[in-house]
Amino acid sequence: MSEDIARKLLEVGRAFRLPGSFFSFEEITNGNVNRTYKVNYVTDNGAGLADTHSYLVQKINSYAFRNPELLMSNIEKVTEHIRSRYPEKICLHFHHAEQKGRTRAYLEDGDSIWRVYTYIPAVTYNKCCDPHIIRSAGEAFGDFQMALSDFDASRLNETIPDFHDTRKRYENLIRDAEEDPCGRRKEVRAELEYLLAVQEEACRLTDLHNAGKLPLRVTHNDTKINNVLFHPETGVPLVVIDLDTVMPGLIGNDFGDAVRFAANFTEEDAADTSKTGLDLNVFWAFTDGFLSRTTKSLTKEEKDTLAHSCFSITCELATRFLDDYLVGDRYFKINSERHNLIRARCQIALARDIQRKLRAMNAIIQSCVEQYGLPENAKAES
Repeated sequence: MSEDIARKLLEVGRAFRLPGSFFSFEEITNGNVNRTYKVNYVTDNGAGLADTHSYLVQKINSYAFRNPELLMSNIEKVTEHIRSRYPEKICLHFHHAEQKGRTRAYLEDGDSIWRVYTYIPAVTYNKCCDPHIIRSAGEAFGDFQMALSDFDASRLNETIPDFHDTRKRYENLIRDAEEDPCGRRKEVRAELEYLLAVQEEACRLTDLHNAGKLPLRVTHNDTKINNVLFHPETGVPLVVIDLDTVMPGLIGNDFGDAVRFAANFTEEDAADTSKTGLDLNVFWAFTDGFLSRTTKSLTKEEKDTLAHSCFSITCELATRFLDDYLVGDRYFKINSERHNLIRARCQIALARDIQRKLRAMNAIIQSCVEQYGLPENAKAES
């Protein structure tokens, strides 16, 4: 199996004209959707010594992302805009392959789609309780938002239609539960009961946007802390990665998803949910970093719904995990037959705890808004 993968990675490297000799590879297991490999090449530096150059080669999930041209168009527009505004900062660099008389940032290989970008030496965190790192992650996502604040969101393609339309996520869940194509509905009655009971609360952000009360912005839409690369020695955030879901969206979805992932006491697929819940210290650190960058650019409605966004996005993801389980696990990568059901139960446990802590979360947000909404001279005097 590893030989087959190595052979395929070598073919992909040739198509993208990666310099040097293929040396080694390893699979990067972070992420639930695409397959990612770190591939190492060796070149002669001209002095009789070998230099190693590393790249990340990804096999894109074509079920999740059905139009690679639109997907990569979004990514290139966003990265070019950030690079033009901040040429001194590290930015993702995607390589190009020539195919069918065109030079593109992806390669079609039968039913598979591949892309390559330069590896950035860094560290990532799946879970972290260090307030400095958590706050830095908040700053990184806030900086990402601000770097694209002058980018016209209408220029981006909707690569996954209705990605964060919580109403439609619920509609899909209800439909698939009724059809029950894999005969799994009887196993998830308790989960369905809870999610349907909180449907109106969960759909609040979607409803507010549809009513014209929350604006669309360029959003990342997958703001897990492991999508921030940190300097391995200083801990300074270097760059936000995994731009597959960059689309027009609500800033609350970015904030809420980051909190949902970083501030959970347990992993998002913890089988034992007895300790699952929201860590308010982590929430405070991330919120402080994020709002230190974005407070002055957000509308009152956006700031007022940030805490609730954490509940909404957690319920939304629970519906997605549960729906994927009902239809046979077609979207998310799984490690076991009941993996998506375990994920759904964990998100439901987290949603319940967020409901209990919304008042405290709103107080933390208000404190940060008051601090970072002050004029610079007022902050210095305080």
